[in-house]
Amino acid sequence: MAASTGIPSPEDDGVDHGARDRDERDPIALPSHVAGSGRLDRLVETARSYAEQSASENTLKAYSKDWAHFTRWCRVKGAEPLPPSPEMIGLYLADLAAPTDGSPALTVSTIDRRLSGLTWNYAQRGLTLDRKDRHIATVLAGIKRKHARPPVQKEAILPEDILAMVATLPFDLRGLRDRAILLLGYAGGLRRSEIVSLDVGKDDTPDSNGWVEILDGGALLMLNAKTGWREVEIGRGSSQKSCPVHALEQWLHYAKITFGPIFVRTSRDGKRTFEARLNDRHVARLIKKTVLAAGLRPELPEDERLALFSGHSLRAGLASSAEVDERYVQKHLGHASAEMTRRYQRRRDRFRVNLTKAAGL
Repeated sequence: MAASTGIPSPEDDGVDHGARDRDERDPIALPSHVAGSGRLDRLVETARSYAEQSASENTLKAYSKDWAHFTRWCRVKGAEPLPPSPEMIGLYLADLAAPTDGSPALTVSTIDRRLSGLTWNYAQRGLTLDRKDRHIATVLAGIKRKHARPPVQKEAILPEDILAMVATLPFDLRGLRDRAILLLGYAGGLRRSEIVSLDVGKDDTPDSNGWVEILDGGALLMLNAKTGWREVEIGRGSSQKSCPVHALEQWLHYAKITFGPIFVRTSRDGKRTFEARLNDRHVARLIKKTVLAAGLRPELPEDERLALFSGHSLRAGLASSAEVDERYVQKHLGHASAEMTRRYQRRRDRFRVNLTKAAGL
């Protein structure tokens, strides 16, 4: 984000740095001592395609922006981004934490992510950035010690909230689609990207990251998410108005969707569907719109109410509301650790285990 340090945009010097960076980043090629051929060249393209799938699209976009920001910063400071210089990167991190031009400082988590982005980008260029180098490690440790704050968590959407939100939606095609998005996302504890990447069947489209199988007992989702493939079981609800599987069936039936992306665009009047897949920003906008329409947290000004909720509010809502053993919630959300799951549980039963009394006090 160029605005955060007051540096010029990449177009300022008139050079196509994006093309140069792409050339520098492309590590997949034939060895210099091997002559090219049609078959080998096709294998190179295949290898490049697999390399592009090594991280999620959103992660790759973020890393690309991180690199663009750092290279622009280097140009402004009269330095070169290559080869990696721990001394310059230490200064870069310090400038992100305490900008000298009066622009807003970045959060510790964003600075840490920027450093990860630089490490990844250098690796793609066949170079190694040693994050343990004292010029980087000590500066980052100091930033964390001085500026770190507890994470700001989004508000959890509770069962009564999600029911109030879906009640504000109409019963045209757009309303049926959005109702299915909210209920499925909530019951599945899904990320925004996971919701919109679903297809009806396996291998329907190349940009899919999962598919759905509807069974008598509920819906079975196969998801290719941040932690790899995982299976998510979404059981049927206690009533049709709150059942995510029924909402999904209604949407697929009336939208006549039997192949390809499940959640697609609709006309403004809500009467027609199009083939184009929704993007994950629609889920974020839908949550905020229905939060306002349902009148959640009416004691707060509108801007504060909107800031409280995001796509993660669906996952936090499920984790906070499901009265089951924590391990099932952890598996459902696809978390690698129980500690990560606990971060999503906004109202878990604290002090259930009282070690003070157990120690005899």
